[in-house]
Amino acid sequence: MTALGLAVFGLAPCALAVESGEDASTAGPAVPEPNAGSPNVIPFLGDPELKARLDVSGKLAVAGERMHDQLLRRFYTAHGYQTIWTSRTAEASQLWNAVQRAGNQGLDPGLFHSSVIAERGPALSPVERDLLLSDAFLSYADALSRGAMPIEDRADDEDLTPEPVDIVEVLNAAITSPNPAQPIEALAPSWPAYVAMRRAYAENRAVYEGGGSDARKKPERGMTESRAAAERRMRQLAVNLERLRWLPRSMPPDRVEVNAAIARLRLFRDDRPVFTTRVVVGEIDKQTPELQSTIDDILFNPPWNIPRSIAQKEILPRLAADPDYLSSHHMRWRAGGSIQQEAGPYSALGRLKFEMTDRYDVYLHDTPLKSLFQSAARLMSHGCVRVENPRALAALLLEQGPETIDKGIARGYTNRRPLPTPVPIFIVYQTAYVESNGSIQFSSDPYERDDEIWQHLTRAQRSPVAQDVAVSQRKG
Repeated sequence: MTALGLAVFGLAPCALAVESGEDASTAGPAVPEPNAGSPNVIPFLGDPELKARLDVSGKLAVAGERMHDQLLRRFYTAHGYQTIWTSRTAEASQLWNAVQRAGNQGLDPGLFHSSVIAERGPALSPVERDLLLSDAFLSYADALSRGAMPIEDRADDEDLTPEPVDIVEVLNAAITSPNPAQPIEALAPSWPAYVAMRRAYAENRAVYEGGGSDARKKPERGMTESRAAAERRMRQLAVNLERLRWLPRSMPPDRVEVNAAIARLRLFRDDRPVFTTRVVVGEIDKQTPELQSTIDDILFNPPWNIPRSIAQKEILPRLAADPDYLSSHHMRWRAGGSIQQEAGPYSALGRLKFEMTDRYDVYLHDTPLKSLFQSAARLMSHGCVRVENPRALAALLLEQGPETIDKGIARGYTNRRPLPTPVPIFIVYQTAYVESNGSIQFSSDPYERDDEIWQHLTRAQRSPVAQDVAVSQRKG
């Protein structure tokens, strides 16, 4: 049992504490008494106060803490609106210890009601205590399975989400497990990059807390600087651990990864990088989104169907100043008023296009502007990804020799080749990332996305009852 004592887990009786601003008449609808005279009415055997609290319309809050309404209602409906943890103190203790270990995942236990339960546990009513514990376990499991910053709270261009998990079923399985914490903690990603980044987070945490080897070796001033550096790295690692939770818990062993933060592409086979190349990604006001898709085909000699937004902002003003602009740039009008640049060496897509389906119409492609890859900061596209060595990548994806790629281009006309096996692609944004040798590297944050995620990872940055905030949008 933890130091919070038996009262935290429901063994100390206490009157129901009504939320600030509520009175007994508004705390929730009364539960009707069963009609004892009717044989068709099933008696209600749950806790009336618990059901009344869950039946309140709108956002549910307990002791000033925002609850996960839908998960809680599903959980308690399945349990007949009975309190759970008063009779399961051993299971509650083990699950609570798991929540207290959230820092090992780069998460603040305060996100999961640890402060209010520790400080106010004995003063909470049994129903409030039960709701807070259930919400802590459900929300911690939810954070491990898909991130503490769920997709509905993210910007539109952070469109990564792992396979869905029924969190209520996981908690139900945990209750009956000989090791209740295990099903919850197993929801965290298991692939090597996450494990390596967790290890780096733990090492920096030890330095920050004064227990690491760096702290022991340095004099006082150096130790202060070391702790400050460790704190910055901890924050960056926590943010990028969160991003890894947006990906599948086990990544496909064969895949393409584009890290937009460092403008680099890697092809993985059997979970090992076999090909690396530089890329050009979106400008600051035309950011490349984070997404998951599949590369199905390679298009040789692709024409460029110019997106309407680019045509309106860039092509049409130039056409107004120069009536020959379209013909001099190998462009033409198409049916419906769209503009297309013809295939050829002058095409903005170069000679190869790696086709994938996503709602942003983003893809990988060649470019005739090879000099762009020599820049250190390669944020120069409209959002698509330009590949420095597209022929080598095409040969590997098609499992063909380079001469096959050259022949496809030499035909001169647009032609398509499907991949023998479609390859998953993940466009990510990792400002801390794991190299193939297992080392952790840190980069700048060119799109300035880290701060917003950090706000969701630490209780100190959030009010107890979160305000409803519109999903943020990028610059431009």
